[in-house]
Amino acid sequence: MAYAPADRAFYDADSHIMELPDFLRAYADPKLRDEIPEVSYSASVVTDEEVAQIMSQGGKHSDEHVAAQIAMGDALIEDSKEIQALGAFNSADRTVAMDLLGFKKQLVFATHSVAFPFHPSSKKPVQLRYGATRAHNRHMAEFCSQDDRLMGVGIVPLDNPAAAITELEWAIDHGLESIWIPHRAPIGHSPGHVDLEGFWARLAEAGVPFVLHVGGAPLQVAKDWGNNGRGAVKDWLGGGENVRTKDAAVLHQTPEMFISMLLLDGVFDRHPGLRGAAVELGAGWVPELCRRLDWVCRIYGRSDTSVRFDRPPSEQLQEQMGFTPFSHEHVGNLAADSAPDLYLFSSDYPHLEGTKDPIGRFERSLVDVDESVKKAFYSENFLRLWPEARVA
Repeated sequence: MAYAPADRAFYDADSHIMELPDFLRAYADPKLRDEIPEVSYSASVVTDEEVAQIMSQGGKHSDEHVAAQIAMGDALIEDSKEIQALGAFNSADRTVAMDLLGFKKQLVFATHSVAFPFHPSSKKPVQLRYGATRAHNRHMAEFCSQDDRLMGVGIVPLDNPAAAITELEWAIDHGLESIWIPHRAPIGHSPGHVDLEGFWARLAEAGVPFVLHVGGAPLQVAKDWGNNGRGAVKDWLGGGENVRTKDAAVLHQTPEMFISMLLLDGVFDRHPGLRGAAVELGAGWVPELCRRLDWVCRIYGRSDTSVRFDRPPSEQLQEQMGFTPFSHEHVGNLAADSAPDLYLFSSDYPHLEGTKDPIGRFERSLVDVDESVKKAFYSENFLRLWPEARVA
């Protein structure tokens, strides 16, 4: 028996690979390989000792460890977590994990390997960052190629529009089914800049959604906001390098700004076939986002002709976007306050943040809703964005 009940189809909008240190280097062009850093777990609950032990075993879990994980059966999601999880970095093991989880399909994101290509600085030349991007996409495509339930998520920074479009073409040609974009402002321009018009048009034409995800922009608030003259606080996992209290309070602001700018620049309006999702960024902010963009366009459209849309922003978002609530958010209330079509189920396997029972936690906020709302949340909204993922 699988974790997900057999009487309903579950499509998972968020899962992860836990990359080994050579995740990028092993798939990078030889001329760039030595300049690309190893994947680091320094800001993670995963310890250096855990990583070292796995690497000493040839970059795999021991047979005994795998057998113990499989023996968990339909309780796998309760305790199979982080780098010790079944299928965390081995694609064959991930297939077994999917059998035990019971999800029809699952988006697969990286965890730590995006830090280098996503966060530019003067010390990271464009060719090196996009070289790391290509290495990530090669590895992700290979990982997901052996099981059609795994939907690989490629990455593409938007800082260099020409390089972004080149990498997008490669990702589409090699079967990646979503494109993860950093949700910070690209260097020197808006995501709706005219030089990126071809990028959005190509996504729409190919039917490949873009995705935003936690980690696509700096997690912590600027140091000034955190400096209150008192001692440093710990994050919810007990460390100090992850999302802390003040970070969590404003985590939604950057993706909200990104989506707002994209919509106000007319990208959704010009490309009605474009689809996207905001993943592991919460959804409590979404109803107000829809209302705010509607009144902004209604009022400012009197003088700003660029935001006079045939479809109001809330309708554009309802038709073209999806959002994954955190497991502690009330999905029924969100659906009633905006539209049931906006929200997506996610497990976050094998991350601790996904909890021991994501379905059970979401079910507690869906007790008094119509069956159609549940079906939309667990499967139909996912299939609106990724229609080719439907399983008979």
